Amino acid sequence: LQKTPASFDVSVWEFFWPLRTGARLVLAKPGGHKDAGYLRDLLVSERITTAHFVPSMLTVFLAEDGVEAATALRRVICSGEELPLASATDFTARLPWCGLHNLYGPTEAAIDVTAWACEPDRLAQVTSVPIGAPIANLRLHVLDPSGAQCPVGVAGELHIGGAGLARGYHRRPALTAEKFVPDPFSAEPG
Repeated sequence: LQKTPASFDVSVWEFFWPLRTGARLVLAKPGGHKDAGYLRDLLVSERITTAHFVPSMLTVFLAEDGVEAATALRRVICSGEELPLASATDFTARLPWCGLHNLYGPTEAAIDVTAWACEPDRLAQVTSVPIGAPIANLRLHVLDPSGAQCPVGVAGELHIGGAGLARGYHRRPALTAEKFVPDPFSAEPG
């Protein structure tokens, strides 16, 4: 389902994923991404298998009656905001045949850098939905202010490395030099 306005990064995979995999691309009407009832009806009538929701819209979607009728739905991707645990738990209980995936990606990367599958047994073990592990060709490190790796469970700053990282900020060389630093844990130059 392609419903994200073209000015947002998620629209890229909404456009190209179905075309790359041989699936049918269904275009939502302009503004349809804001109407949970319309989305429910479209998912059902067009037998959509893959859709993206920002978490706040997923919560609104789940408040609609009849979302369980979207029986063709096989995967839902959430990104753009923190995914509430209650929404993820509600989704997996009501649409158990459909995978729910939480993705995270900052401005400094190409769309998403992490993924976490929201499975009922995993959700039962957490107090908030994790951002997940790095996707292919990316590395993540949580570092303290001196650049040392933080132990698991200790807060720090997330550092991203790999192919999905941007090359810098547009026309902001000083900020780029400050924030886009070489990865001290990689043999790759940069």
